[in-house]
Amino acid sequence: MHKLLKTISLISILILLFTACSSKEVSNLSQESEPVPQSATTYTGEDVKTIGISMPAAQLERWHIDADLLKTLFEDAGYNVLLSYGDNLIDAQINDINQMIDQGAQLLIISPVDSDSLGPCIENANKKNIPIVAYDRLIYHNPNLLAYVSYDNYMVGQLQAQYIVDALDLDNIDSDRCFNLEIFSGDSADNNAIYFYDGAMSILSSYINDGKLKVLSNQTSFYSTSISSWDTELACERMEIMLSSYYGTNQQLNAVLAANDSIALGVCEAIDSSYNKDNQIIITGQDCDSCNIQNIKDEKQSMSIYKNLNNEAYATFCIVQNYLNGVSTGDDLTKGYDLDFTIRRDSDTYVSDNVYITSYLLSPMVVTNANIDKVL
Repeated sequence: MHKLLKTISLISILILLFTACSSKEVSNLSQESEPVPQSATTYTGEDVKTIGISMPAAQLERWHIDADLLKTLFEDAGYNVLLSYGDNLIDAQINDINQMIDQGAQLLIISPVDSDSLGPCIENANKKNIPIVAYDRLIYHNPNLLAYVSYDNYMVGQLQAQYIVDALDLDNIDSDRCFNLEIFSGDSADNNAIYFYDGAMSILSSYINDGKLKVLSNQTSFYSTSISSWDTELACERMEIMLSSYYGTNQQLNAVLAANDSIALGVCEAIDSSYNKDNQIIITGQDCDSCNIQNIKDEKQSMSIYKNLNNEAYATFCIVQNYLNGVSTGDDLTKGYDLDFTIRRDSDTYVSDNVYITSYLLSPMVVTNANIDKVL
């Protein structure tokens, strides 16, 4: 019986390995061809009176801000606005979007819970020729998106990483010195999270390889460092485990790459309760949430990335207005508006089903204790 169980286990492992390899091969084959440009379209439908806005969750402060800004802009322009929050549940968001379509939404602005899993409601919208804007997070499997509006996510990661490099003066330290770093990436279901990670690692990898940065946990890959739902409590738990496992008597923690402020909040809580050394730890963040602003002022968190949500919402409003007024998606959909912020039309970075999605990317800003009052 023991031998039989061992044989069954071995067969199961081999099947899993073969399946994984086969899936990887299929995935690689699907990416072999060069993505094609998105087709230009011009809106020719009836007058739009109702707009549906779907945000991924009510738990994070920023989604309330985004939703309120968008709702106000469109209502002031005379539209009826339907608003929902997905509660970080894929099925809940799909049901909400389908319900908005049933209630007469003629254009949708969606920030997905999971960029990869909105197929049923996207198909429903496409059948009814309802234009869709992907807001802040890209939606996969919809190469017919009107536009994707977001901040430059790769740059966000670069700014976070460069802050760590500069704060530790890594370019000027002796080759035999090193600092300890831990990495906390965002939700793996969020398309943006991998761009934050890739941007940061484009800078940090060389210092890790040179030995100037050491990750004692050895957790450096995107999936091994990701925090589900960007959850503060999960980040706190992971940080506490790391502190007890790797940062005992002889090891200092010097820096934490935290992808956003909800994660940084959990990291700070764990350090407050479980770290017994007095060195200042560099902790990054993103979004400038109110609790984190106070932590920056109290020097618990080192920096955050400021993304002016007024600008992101207004850019989305301009893009939608221009499209509904007959401007082709092949043109710049922000033209004609006097914008006092930088936005870049990008047509060769983000891909959905092997199609380059036309994107409008805003520029983020580093906020620290030195400039926080001026910027915010």
